[in-house]
Amino acid sequence: MHVLRPLYVLLALGAIVLIAQAFLAPQDFGTQERGYMYGWYRKSNEADWKEFKVKYQGRDYCQDCHREPFEKIRTGFHSFLECENCHGPAGDHPSDPQKLSIDRSRKLCLRCHALLPYPTSQRSDIKGFHPDEHNPGVECSTCHEAHKPSKPK
Repeated sequence: MHVLRPLYVLLALGAIVLIAQAFLAPQDFGTQERGYMYGWYRKSNEADWKEFKVKYQGRDYCQDCHREPFEKIRTGFHSFLECENCHGPAGDHPSDPQKLSIDRSRKLCLRCHALLPYPTSQRSDIKGFHPDEHNPGVECSTCHEAHKPSKPK
């Protein structure tokens, strides 16, 4: 009998979950025309998602207007990065480019380049530095150009 107790506990927990789902999950959750083919969402929520403003546009969005920096970065060490990793989401890009603020802070560069010598981290493959030893208090953009980081200014 004592061997069956864990089984009874699991069955009871399963029943509780199913009962909770019946009361808490919206009626139209996962009930699309073709079943769960398109994932777990509410059919009545489709209009909300159609109105959702996309924030990240991808590098193709940037290259038409920003051809020169795009060409520079395409051949540099940062070529694998999307522009928005450093410049922020393009979905809020102002119509007047003069109003676009560019983050040139040291903190932005340190997100990837603070030295993390952990052998299991892929960050150890990125050229890093000790922020307290390498020009402390100086913004990286004073000496380095982000679009061609290997070439000092």
